[in-house]
Amino acid sequence: MNSAIFRASLLALLFGVPAAQACTSCGCSLGTDWADQGYFSGQGLHLDLRYDFVDQNQLRRGSHAVDRSQLSYPNDDEIQQGTLTRFYTVGADYAFNRDWGINLQLPILDREHETIDEGETEVSTSHTRGIGDLRVLARWQGLFSDRSTGLQLGLKLPTGAIHDTFNSGPNQGEQIDRGLQNGTGTTDLLIGAYNLGNFGSGLGEHFERYEQIQLKQALDRHEQFRPSTQLSLNLAVSYTGWRYITPQLQLNGKFEGREVGAQADYDNSGSRTLYLSPGVTAKIVQSLSVYSFVQLPLYQDYNGYQLAPKYLVSVGLRYAL
Repeated sequence: MNSAIFRASLLALLFGVPAAQACTSCGCSLGTDWADQGYFSGQGLHLDLRYDFVDQNQLRRGSHAVDRSQLSYPNDDEIQQGTLTRFYTVGADYAFNRDWGINLQLPILDREHETIDEGETEVSTSHTRGIGDLRVLARWQGLFSDRSTGLQLGLKLPTGAIHDTFNSGPNQGEQIDRGLQNGTGTTDLLIGAYNLGNFGSGLGEHFERYEQIQLKQALDRHEQFRPSTQLSLNLAVSYTGWRYITPQLQLNGKFEGREVGAQADYDNSGSRTLYLSPGVTAKIVQSLSVYSFVQLPLYQDYNGYQLAPKYLVSVGLRYAL
């Protein structure tokens, strides 16, 4: 595998923006394993620091936006007003050799949330900070001799808090929805596959492609809650003909099932989304790169009332030891 593939994408692992469940879906499903999973020849350690800005300020139902000014209060449904989340994700990837590697991702969340609960007329607010759920993902890319195809297997571990409460309003002191907590409380199975390469000789040799599919499935329930099953599909192409700058374009699809359990918001969970994600990576020095991506919705379809972003922004640094 040539170094162009390593330069092609320096966005952090998919978990960098975990789906916020219950009545809120962040929609982010960037496929980032191209570089972050360490798809390069030989062995080595790579470190990544990523910042994600997710402003979920649009209330949606089905495939349409909802005008909150047309709703009356008190309402029979909870009407969320907005959720602003800043993710700081620390990542480490180690390749033992050309075939085997492991990737760790730990997010730190800073989340502000406002909602009007069912039967209420005043806003309740929360502001939570802390680590999220740790994701550990192993890979094997020895399926074919050219190492263009690989398999992934790992776990999302319950390291994030699940008992944060509202800070003010009628719900002050009450627990925030489980889907808005930093963690899910469950251990989830991660399984996926990917393929990468270029478009052939001539002009096509400067264009790299990447396809990935990944499933996240909770293995248990915790305190009467099981998070949504998620299936993510990612297609990406990048131009590697320039020495220091690599533009990239992704198409990201995510299919999310419903939460389950007495603490779940079954009616207002589950979605189908499709995003277009342009981005660019710039090499600062030989071992240090900076990247930036914006994710724009092409299609959004949500069960019940859910908050969604109009766009998402990700920036980060990656260092190779």
